[in-house]
Amino acid sequence: MTEATAVHAPAAHADWPLRPWALAVLLGLAGLAVHLLSDWNAADMPPWRAALAAAFVFGPLALAFTVERIRWQEPLVFAGLVALVMAGIAWRVTSAGDRYADEPFWVAAGLVAITLALPLFQAGFHRLRWRTAYDQTHFHVWTDAISGVGALAFTGVSWLLAVLLAALFSAIDIDVVENVVDEAWFGWIFSGAAFGAALGVLRNQLKVIGTLQSVVMLVFSIIAVPLAAALAIFLLAVLASGIAVLWNATESPTPLLLSVAVAGFVLVNAVIRNADHEVSANRVLRWAALMLALAIFPLALLAAISTGTRVAEYGLSPERLWGIVAVAVAVAYGMAYSIAPIRGRLTGWMDRVRTANMHLAVATCGLAFVLALPLFDFGAISARNQIARLESGRVAVDDFDFDALRWEFGEAGREGLARLAKGSDAEVAELAAGALAQEARTYRDVERGTERNERLANLRMQFEDETLRRHVENHVRASPWRCDNPCVALDAGAGDNGRRRVALVEDGRIAWEEFDLAGPADQTAVTAAREAAIRAEFDAPNQRAGSQVEIREWTGRRVYIDGQPAGDPFE
Repeated sequence: MTEATAVHAPAAHADWPLRPWALAVLLGLAGLAVHLLSDWNAADMPPWRAALAAAFVFGPLALAFTVERIRWQEPLVFAGLVALVMAGIAWRVTSAGDRYADEPFWVAAGLVAITLALPLFQAGFHRLRWRTAYDQTHFHVWTDAISGVGALAFTGVSWLLAVLLAALFSAIDIDVVENVVDEAWFGWIFSGAAFGAALGVLRNQLKVIGTLQSVVMLVFSIIAVPLAAALAIFLLAVLASGIAVLWNATESPTPLLLSVAVAGFVLVNAVIRNADHEVSANRVLRWAALMLALAIFPLALLAAISTGTRVAEYGLSPERLWGIVAVAVAVAYGMAYSIAPIRGRLTGWMDRVRTANMHLAVATCGLAFVLALPLFDFGAISARNQIARLESGRVAVDDFDFDALRWEFGEAGREGLARLAKGSDAEVAELAAGALAQEARTYRDVERGTERNERLANLRMQFEDETLRRHVENHVRASPWRCDNPCVALDAGAGDNGRRRVALVEDGRIAWEEFDLAGPADQTAVTAAREAAIRAEFDAPNQRAGSQVEIREWTGRRVYIDGQPAGDPFE
């Protein structure tokens, strides 16, 4: 162990022989509490149960990572705050119902906040503020990650051993072990105790983990060299070919660009370590770190352009707003990492990056915490933006996704649809009313307006009833699997339930749809669609764009294509 590594261990940390046992009991009891509080068979968990379960998951975990034999009061308060924050988020998520559209992102924001707050608290930021030593914070980031992953691995191995022992005893007709292992309460207690015991052992070996941290960072710093070279080639290629080549290669490059930027961030910090005297003297590694630091900003900028392009084309959505937040954080880090070498003409740039890391970590932690609070409704913001685009004419009625407004924007989206349904534009009002009346979401790929128009051009309706024509047209418009090839709609009259039956004939196959002409056009008026099986004795006729499609009498009625029967008789 080097001296540089040894000084990273916090002064308050000391070997505690009872730590593995204490953490095993703590997290084992926490697991039992989660089991007793959770009702996994219920369709909707009551908010109070979800809140208490979240508190017993995250509070004990925070305490397990921070508690010391001689310093337990402050960790207990910190764990209580973590439990309170996550319990509040869990309560909000489970009580939201369908009023909001981005509940998973609230949980993600809370997790980001407490994950960043953990090493800051361990380093004493709550007492030292900006005087907090960077090397202590950086040390805890890595040791927390290594000990957490190690504890998870031990938990997995423990489960493997438990399953093997259960099978071993079952082989001699002793099923008690297998029966116990299959119990839900055992799973929670065993997992918590195993994780706690492993974490306790690893937390007692922080100095050894510090040495392991140096090894991990050395390996990562070697990986930095090929990544830096690849990014240099990539950015030069984009500069030479233009940004359009990136958009042509992938429809949504933002996640890819951000992932590479995060990888660059990790590898830069693996090279620059905790202080200049720890950095390798290898010039190749130093230049690779500099290249990666300078590459983060253009990657984040490309991600911002990609996100802005999609927002300009499709408008805002809750997911895109959260994406904008992620891109903004990436841009902030990229700017800081790019300015650091420029300010001092490469002199002392690594130290400036470390200072930026501390400031940006605190800022990101605060931002994530604020976004986890019930202060912003991204569904409402997005719904207003989408409706404004429709009303201003920036998006055509045929291209507007009324279904998304019904299902993906929460209560604000449905309120916007209700207002559109009462508006003066008859077409918009009809489509909005139909979407608002939907009882189930139809999941499908997003379809461009040109593709929808091509399908509608393939539709030929052989009846004059304008109301029925409007229903059928709206049905085909909303169903991207209909009329990819020439198709014909035939009016088969009213069924026993009073609904109008329509045969949609495509590629010699017949799909039956029913429409309630007294209700909203299409959407919920479409009931169970049934693909009629074609009789074995009749091959499906070859249907062309100009084929004669008709209904003939045949001891009842059935569909004919160019004089050949298709499908089953329907009367």
